[in-house]
Amino acid sequence: MRLVIAEDSVLLREGLSQILARFGHEVCAGVGDAPALLEAVAAHAPDCVVTDVRMPPGLRDEGLRAALQLRTEHPALPVLVLSQYVENSYAADLLATGDGVGYLLKDRVGEVAEFIEALERVAAGGTAIDPEVVRRLLAPDREPAELRRLTAREREVLAAMAEGRSNGGIARALVVSEAAVVKHVRSILTKLDLPPAPDDHRRVLAVLAYLRHPDRSPATAADPAPAPARTPRHPA
Repeated sequence: MRLVIAEDSVLLREGLSQILARFGHEVCAGVGDAPALLEAVAAHAPDCVVTDVRMPPGLRDEGLRAALQLRTEHPALPVLVLSQYVENSYAADLLATGDGVGYLLKDRVGEVAEFIEALERVAAGGTAIDPEVVRRLLAPDREPAELRRLTAREREVLAAMAEGRSNGGIARALVVSEAAVVKHVRSILTKLDLPPAPDDHRRVLAVLAYLRHPDRSPATAADPAPAPARTPRHPA
């Protein structure tokens, strides 16, 4: 897998590059600001992008806005955002762009293997969403009336879905059977007026898109725009 890394800390950027190389991935460009990120993607056509949120020149949200621009210009380009904080509006905008996106908090990526697994999942067209981001998006002041229909267990399953977990992963995390997870997922999609989706990742994005717009009607929320099909050039 060929990657572009955007991180203004030289030490962190070099550290990420060495870790990725150890796992057999190639960093074709490492840059320190948002304009350079856009240029590097245009020049190298990477398989995936990893970017920080706060980047020069303003050290605010330039990296995240660059990620949104890249997803607009290259909808099939997987993007993993690393951050020290959660920016609700932009996080929701990024997650609504389709499959192949991730948003992780730096201090919650405690294991190298965990980070690599999340990155490879995003590069393969999946999602990797930090639990804290999920918690913010599911905050009571954002939830539509339909969300209040869910039981406590269904809310746990929904949060795990939003993190990008498969049914098997949810079952292991909650210590329940996979059959029970399937039952809960069907109930969640029914209560949220969301039809069964063709795969786990699309159902996650459908749920997040619905929660991002609590004032949308059920008919609109149940029919999100389809994500573009993608086959990674260098599967992890």
